[in-house]
Amino acid sequence: MKKNILHYLRLIRFNNLLIVALTQYLIRYAIIKPILGINDFELQMGDFHFFLLVLSTIFITAAGYVINDYFDTRTDMLNRPEKVIIGRLISRRTAIILHWILNFAGIITGFYLALYIGVPLLGITFVLVGGLLWFYSTNYNRQFLIGNVIIAFLTAMVPVMVILFEIPLLNREYGDILRIHQSNFNYIFFWVGSFGYFAFFTTLIRELIKDLQDREGDLAQGRRSVPIVLGVFYTKLIVGGLLGVILLSIAYLYSNYLMTGFYGERDYLSLLYFLFFLLIPISILLYKVVTARSSEEYKSANNLTKYIMLLGLMYALVVRYIITASL
Repeated sequence: MKKNILHYLRLIRFNNLLIVALTQYLIRYAIIKPILGINDFELQMGDFHFFLLVLSTIFITAAGYVINDYFDTRTDMLNRPEKVIIGRLISRRTAIILHWILNFAGIITGFYLALYIGVPLLGITFVLVGGLLWFYSTNYNRQFLIGNVIIAFLTAMVPVMVILFEIPLLNREYGDILRIHQSNFNYIFFWVGSFGYFAFFTTLIRELIKDLQDREGDLAQGRRSVPIVLGVFYTKLIVGGLLGVILLSIAYLYSNYLMTGFYGERDYLSLLYFLFFLLIPISILLYKVVTARSSEEYKSANNLTKYIMLLGLMYALVVRYIITASL
């Protein structure tokens, strides 16, 4: 019984789902809440409804993992046979039923929340995401670049969903005050969007590194991944360019928005965090990708990318500390 549960937890990537939940909770309580507190505003979505938003995101994400493994069994048997679950530990019929249950639960919960905040159209977001994950698994992940971009976009949507469901309630509560002061909540979109921006590029980089790692298996299955179409050298060049974009973006963010901090004081804490927890690891990642030759070396670079993504998310705690310490 215990082994069966572990098989299902591996299938839905339970560790990754915890990161999804952590992302949304950090965005809500370490970014949105303290920034609202600067102007004595408060979060309007209750904790229970926010929990449902996180749950719906997790359901849709888990369904995506299941359906991807369902259609990727042959390729995975070549690239990482020890991790194949469907067809070995869990039947294909059980997997497809689990996918539809998770998808249905996520969509229904999402539509309920969209109705709750008074923006029914937002419920369609969950249908579109579920559809994208289905078509990614059946078609797009075999095509040149488009599958990588889809996964990067959907990862970037995880933090953005938090503000999309909070803003309508904030506008309803504080709309009159905002109109008097000719203001809006765009500045919160900027902060949350920055985390989405970072998630997009780091995920795209990770997807390309995974394609480098899986090149032989993908080639045998007739896939048109970036390394197969453009070659290893140009794929590494693209990864290097994307890492450069992230580094330049961090420098731009700090010099234009964070150098003077929230209250006019120089923000050394952010500078130190960016240097030691982002710039240095990103530079090491660049070296690893450039020098990688074997599947194990690409796997090492892939794992480092995961840590960089987590470190980027953890900057939310730095933001919370800076704001709360200054109030």
